[in-house]
Amino acid sequence: METGSVVVEKIGCKSTATRCFSKYPLKFIIPNKVGPSTADAVWIYSLTYGGGIVSGDSISCNFSIGDGCIAVLTTQASTKVYKSVGNKCSQQILEALLEQGSISSISEQMQDYQVIAMIILLGPKLRHLQSQVQENVTKMMSGILHTTSNTPGCSVRSKSGFCSSKPDFIASCSVFGPMGAGLVIRVAATTTEAIYQFLRVQLAYLEPLIGVPPYR
Repeated sequence: METGSVVVEKIGCKSTATRCFSKYPLKFIIPNKVGPSTADAVWIYSLTYGGGIVSGDSISCNFSIGDGCIAVLTTQASTKVYKSVGNKCSQQILEALLEQGSISSISEQMQDYQVIAMIILLGPKLRHLQSQVQENVTKMMSGILHTTSNTPGCSVRSKSGFCSSKPDFIASCSVFGPMGAGLVIRVAATTTEAIYQFLRVQLAYLEPLIGVPPYR
């Protein structure tokens, strides 16, 4: 069952939220003004009443972004995921419709990474940013993995007995959608500050589109 829906359309040559619906445990906040008046972007803040995703929460969101519109979906802080109670599982589903012109075991390997983030860039207006981030991540990870592979000793030993050094920060990019219209960026780090620093640098290119830096 849908718990949230937002429709953004062009009204008077300006991106405008024409529909905003949400119900417990989800709430959307759409400020009237974020950044300078010249920025044509609708900012959508997603909040949860429990301060995060709690046991038993089922959240399903649908976003429809009209032709030529710009929308920013974000949160006021890092989303917390709380431990489940009993058999109560939680889930969060996000569906987005963009019209033309809008952007060893895993647990073993990931146990030292305390912070994980995923960023989605979708739409033709973000093509330049997508290419830039892909290039930056490729260069960054080439340097990190090259340095790690040359580090003497063994920092991680798996159950199978193999040794491998593990960097404090890893990132990857994958294109998706028709004609590679979207880019998903996955980041994992041992500290929150490392993630914030990555986002501040890579998403600084968004400022001319959305009016303000997404991470200050």
